[in-house]
Amino acid sequence: MTTTNTTNLPPAAQTTLDRLNTPSRLKGGGMQSLGQADFLKLLTTQLTMQDPLEPADNKEMLAQMAQFSALAATTESGATLEDISAKLDRLITAQEATAQRLTTPRP
Repeated sequence: MTTTNTTNLPPAAQTTLDRLNTPSRLKGGGMQSLGQADFLKLLTTQLTMQDPLEPADNKEMLAQMAQFSALAATTESGATLEDISAKLDRLITAQEATAQRLTTPRP
């Protein structure tokens, strides 16, 4: 998807905007493919493109950063819970195998 440069942006900025406006084709995880580097890239692009006479509101910027931090914490918590769940599944399997060996009569 290419767009015409109607706002007289520098070529690098227009390329970045074109890439950001291109529909993504995520495979699998979705949010797992976005990270802090992507957020910082979007933030710096936003700050670079803002009107110097009407800068972005500090409250809005802080809200965006807080939302991203909360999302990162939630994602990390989900990964930790999945890890704990997998370990518990292995523990249950090991306990069942041990119990089965103890209850099976020996010749």
